[in-house]
Amino acid sequence: MSIRRNFYLADETLHHILRKGLQPDFLAYANEKLSDFGERVANEIDERARHTDREGAPSLVKFDRYGEDVSHVWVNEGYKATVKETYETGIVGYVHKEIPELGRKGSYLYSFAQGYILSQSEAGFYCPVTLTMATAFLLEHYADEELKDRFLPYVCATGDTELFEGATFLTERQGGSDVGANVVKAIRDGHHYRLYGEKYFASNAGMAGIAMVLARIEGAPEGSRGLTLFAVPCRQEDGSLNGISIRRLKDKLGVRAVPSGEVEFDGAVAYVMGDKTNGLKYMMEALNLSRICNAVASLGIMRRALNEATEYAQRRNAFGRKLVEFPMVQDSLGKLTAKMEVELVTVFDLIKLYDKVAANEASEEEVVLNRLFIAILKKETAEQAIHFAHEAIEMHGGNGYIEDFVTPRLLRDAQVLTVWEGTANILGMEIVRLVRKFNAHKLFVETMDSRLKDIPMSNLKPTVERVLKQLEEDLIIFAGLDERMQTFEAKNIAQKMAHVYESVIAIEMAEKMGARAVSLADVYLETTWNLRKMGDPMKTCDLYKRAFQ
Repeated sequence: MSIRRNFYLADETLHHILRKGLQPDFLAYANEKLSDFGERVANEIDERARHTDREGAPSLVKFDRYGEDVSHVWVNEGYKATVKETYETGIVGYVHKEIPELGRKGSYLYSFAQGYILSQSEAGFYCPVTLTMATAFLLEHYADEELKDRFLPYVCATGDTELFEGATFLTERQGGSDVGANVVKAIRDGHHYRLYGEKYFASNAGMAGIAMVLARIEGAPEGSRGLTLFAVPCRQEDGSLNGISIRRLKDKLGVRAVPSGEVEFDGAVAYVMGDKTNGLKYMMEALNLSRICNAVASLGIMRRALNEATEYAQRRNAFGRKLVEFPMVQDSLGKLTAKMEVELVTVFDLIKLYDKVAANEASEEEVVLNRLFIAILKKETAEQAIHFAHEAIEMHGGNGYIEDFVTPRLLRDAQVLTVWEGTANILGMEIVRLVRKFNAHKLFVETMDSRLKDIPMSNLKPTVERVLKQLEEDLIIFAGLDERMQTFEAKNIAQKMAHVYESVIAIEMAEKMGARAVSLADVYLETTWNLRKMGDPMKTCDLYKRAFQ
């Protein structure tokens, strides 16, 4: 009998994050539920994910036997089981309603912990979960009471009622990331509107029960200011399509679990969400939530890649020794481990701030910092997910390129994370906006400097003080450039900011989490800032031995 794995039990750093962020009764509840979920994800859900990727990908049944357009998306039975099991954990619902055992709502911290575990097996399926989270966010914050009562309980279903998965349909063929170029139109029809036009890349097409859609009301101005957000039920009460059809499903490189399609609206009944003139603003708020989900999915792929690389190196013999006995292998695993642990804590540090922002308890400065942190960490984590998947394949050698192993899927799935929810170029433009409009660079430096001052002096602290000072000088120059030059420099400055943020987190970890964290921080700083000289001690090898032996 094979040993059942568990993606939660051995994750010391996640346990530390939850101990710091949850009240004792919530922590006890989370430990129990995440232990169960971590086992299911590592076994049954992981096996279903392999099947969906290789043999059971969603497919479109365009017409029924009478030739009627039914636009039905077929998914395999294992996928349906994963849908049921995942949503019943409250990964979406308990952000917005009470957990029965606790008598109070959950939090994004707990939801993202679930998402991080889920993504270690199925980053593709975490996309529909993300879209459902974004839909629930928009309904709770901007729907009127009638719409909220009509849809939110189903979007937040945890097995107590029928589930309506969500979707956010933004992208149009002529616009892409330039949402202001969208042309889907909305025509008033009594108390609601009807939509006409197409969305070119619509994820969770055919599976969603309700979609959040940007459209332009007749007579509205051109550009992003003329867009209104609509809630669009995908089916009518009798189960028939609500003026929505799917032209085709996209044949994607990876994340094949999520059906992404080209959707056409032909008189779809739609309901205005909030202020008609703030549609794009609302969707951008939901997009920031989705960007955190993207970072969490990246972390999941990073963790799985590291675990697979480590396990393989410990099993594989070469030249009369286990791979892990070679210093160069220990060096690779040590570097990956340091980056993984520091980045995990950094993203959940951001999530702590996001919980505050989502609860409307943050200051104006914290809201700006939240947007900035999201932009730099979404970019960094997505790029690292690809790097980790690459390293895992290389550790496996030729086996890493074979579909019998999970590593090819990790790389294929990771690649989309740099594109979903905004490419590095789009995120760079966000940083330019935040610097020009809100002086976000000053807030960043002040925040990092304040956190550094709260950390006692150690051997590691001077390095971080030095790189923060260098970054401050770069940011002053960056803020003084014209907009064209800022867009040229934005991605480079974003990476530096991410590295400084993580460096501050690293020495906070060293102060609070014991000897292992000191070693993690030391290796992180040495690797990130290129501090090691030829012949210096092999700290990465020592970290590997401390972490895995």
